[in-house]
Amino acid sequence: MHRIRLDNEEFEGRNNAYLFSGDGPTVLVDPGVATDDVRSQLLAGLADHGVEVPDLDAIVITHWHPDHAGLAGALQDESGATVYAHEADAPVVARDPAAMEAMDDLRTRRFDEWGVPAADQAALERIFEAVSRAGWDPASVEPFGDGDEIPAGDETLVALHSPGHTAGLSSFVIEGTDEALVGDAVLPVYTPNVGGADLRVERPLGTYVETLSRIEERGFGVLYPGHRDPIESPRDRIHAILDHHAERTGRVVQVLAEHGPATAWEVSDHLFGELSGIHVLHGPGEAWAHLDELVARGDVEHEAGRYRLVVDPDAARTDVRDAG
Repeated sequence: MHRIRLDNEEFEGRNNAYLFSGDGPTVLVDPGVATDDVRSQLLAGLADHGVEVPDLDAIVITHWHPDHAGLAGALQDESGATVYAHEADAPVVARDPAAMEAMDDLRTRRFDEWGVPAADQAALERIFEAVSRAGWDPASVEPFGDGDEIPAGDETLVALHSPGHTAGLSSFVIEGTDEALVGDAVLPVYTPNVGGADLRVERPLGTYVETLSRIEERGFGVLYPGHRDPIESPRDRIHAILDHHAERTGRVVQVLAEHGPATAWEVSDHLFGELSGIHVLHGPGEAWAHLDELVARGDVEHEAGRYRLVVDPDAARTDVRDAG
């Protein structure tokens, strides 16, 4: 397996594409965002290992976000490679019109539910339109499910459904090893956004915690993330992420205790202050994910768009390890 570093200044730091070659199919995992600069970097990285785009037999996508899947369609057009994505994310990677319209409708509904001001909604719509115009070509996608196997070079990749950050995010266990590619399920520096990163995920925080537990239980020795460097102490990193979410849940409880009933947007404002760019989506989305989990536990009630703490703040269950 070869790691190819790709620029990404918008999200969690430099992307990783992973190349598998050898006696079996030549496979590329997460080709990166559809920009000329990133495409040039990817082609140079492939060439470093004696591979050209027409040599690709398959392109495997960990999740639908454009910084991971954006180049899949264009590379497929040039190579004829099969594009694989989890069945929950496949319609988005394929840019299926019905799936895209449903996501647009859900986004509008969520913005209203969260109390996002009209000006910020308009700013986000401009961002989404810009992404759509950035040449993110649709791909013809072969869906896979949890446990499915994909031959890759001299290895076999076994899909491990890892939802939370997106509905279809999937890790890939390198069969016969204690190693896995995890996309954005576990990142070495940032905590992956839940709530705003894919509005289709039901009970996003609880779902994500279940994913982290599932990955931890496998006892991996090394995780290869979608951004930055390999994670050589997976258990420690997973626990740090869980601690982060526990602390954030506690802060949400504190906001409600100090300021009374509030919308997800108002809670986000107390947590993060003024936001810009895509974080205008991720901030209230993250607040909503924690509020939604507190509602599921019975510590918070939701009525007419506002969230109200219904237990003593000291009695609120903030340890996200109980989320599942």
